[in-house]
Amino acid sequence: MDSSPLVAHVSPAATIAYRETAPGILRAVPVREFLADVARVAAAMPAGGYVLNTCADRYRFTVTLAAAIVSDRISLLPSTHTPETVRRMRDFAPDVFCLTDQADSAIDLPTCHYPEASAEAGETGNLPDVPVPRIPDGRCVAYVFTSGSTGAPVPHAKHWGNLVRNARAEARHLAGAFGGQPPAIVGTVPPQHMYGFESTVLLVLQSGGALHGGRPFYPADIAAALAAVPRPRMLVTTPFHLRSLLAEADSVPPADLLLSATAPLSQQLAREAEERFGAPLMEIYGSTETGQIATRRTTAGAAWKTFPGVSIRAEAGDDPEEPSRFFATGLHLDQPVPLGDILDLQDGENFILLGRSADLINIAGKRTSLAYLNHQLTAVPGVTDGAFLMPDEEAADGVTRLTAFVVAPGLTAAAVLQALRERVDPVFLPRPLVFVAALPRNATGKLPRDALRALQAQAETARRPGSDA
Repeated sequence: MDSSPLVAHVSPAATIAYRETAPGILRAVPVREFLADVARVAAAMPAGGYVLNTCADRYRFTVTLAAAIVSDRISLLPSTHTPETVRRMRDFAPDVFCLTDQADSAIDLPTCHYPEASAEAGETGNLPDVPVPRIPDGRCVAYVFTSGSTGAPVPHAKHWGNLVRNARAEARHLAGAFGGQPPAIVGTVPPQHMYGFESTVLLVLQSGGALHGGRPFYPADIAAALAAVPRPRMLVTTPFHLRSLLAEADSVPPADLLLSATAPLSQQLAREAEERFGAPLMEIYGSTETGQIATRRTTAGAAWKTFPGVSIRAEAGDDPEEPSRFFATGLHLDQPVPLGDILDLQDGENFILLGRSADLINIAGKRTSLAYLNHQLTAVPGVTDGAFLMPDEEAADGVTRLTAFVVAPGLTAAAVLQALRERVDPVFLPRPLVFVAALPRNATGKLPRDALRALQAQAETARRPGSDA
């Protein structure tokens, strides 16, 4: 059976991670120490074939992932760890246990706390060099779950060989920014999410790079983490985090590459990011189902290009009024995988993203997408965040009314609506427009539909006569 190595680093002494020993001070972790940590954590795992890996520290997450792989366990990687999500994990895999680095973890599962190495064991000069484990390509090593932004999370099996092929394709695609040297990678996205899993963990393991062990969230912390790792270095982030960073940080350190995903990025924000960081910005296109399959440099135009070996085809439906469905195939995909987006397919390797199939809106014969409306809303000067919500059901009078939530300190509803009138057709204006202090985004900057519906319910309660809200 074919197999692939756990890590692709050329030497046991090569750096695979940077861990913070004091604020702003990092220690380089060599591969030999990483492999010793993997063996120790694998030996400490309790019985059970499935692991819910909730480690917040990216290095501990990666060690735990690798320990599960070498001990023939399967990692469950939902993007949230709410009580309902944990119940779903237990239903999916009754023998699942949780491995965490959180002292106050409230996960309702048998729980094992991450076992740190003793000070003596951590002396890297005393660690022997051991062979890098090879993992059968056909082994299922993880189930990654959709984010739930359009419904209940759905599991997708990930096999080692396909993950390796995909990560190596990403490494080759991005290598030009690093001058042939493996990069240090700082991520603002959690490793449990498919994007963070691929671009801050698997990319490191299969490119010879090194990860920053933390997960900085606040702008000052992100800038400090990036400044602390050596060049070449890459920041893996989202439009939400990038917008906050550029708005709040007085200065940012130079980078060699910026990577963004989870939502399309505006050219204006991309240009500002490239100017401030002095680095090109690339966007990743993909999904939990497909993994990453295409990139674009946002400032160069709207078109996306697939990774070499990946192709996309269109398949028309029976109804000529309905848009075609699109399928990705090749490279790491064992069979054609349907995409949840509507594309303007220029050829099998180049396309324009028009919006998600589930986001398409038809009101009074006019069509648009939630992604387009959200982009126009957040482009209004003074709006720091915003999102539209499509109702689940048509109103009794047959008129579809969109709701929009907006974070816009200093603006009035009249000002926001007037700006939207200049950007979108009047039939898509929100009714109502709800001002909020913040949107309930998850760790990747996405807005789960259930969270928006809960926000809508709160707003409706507040508007009722006699409400104290």
